[in-house]
Amino acid sequence: MALASKSELVHLQNTLKTDQAIAKKFGVTRQAIHQLREKYGIPSRRALIPGRDKKVAALYKHGATGIEIAKKIGLSVSQTYRILSSKKK
Repeated sequence: MALASKSELVHLQNTLKTDQAIAKKFGVTRQAIHQLREKYGIPSRRALIPGRDKKVAALYKHGATGIEIAKKIGLSVSQTYRILSSKKK
């Protein structure tokens, strides 16, 4: 029996963000949630990171400050600056 339907799992992924947080909610392992995502063909949120990082770099290049970018994208300021410093390397 599945813990959640595909649409419920997508909603949980958008609200709770990580497989670990979803697993904690259901009282199962992170691996169980990972396998359920694989079964339904739902990509990990990590798959979105390269696009997010490019967006951060583009906003910074166009004059936005790290704080403005963090608020707009929903990251912490320190994470925003880590992304920017990794893009300079």
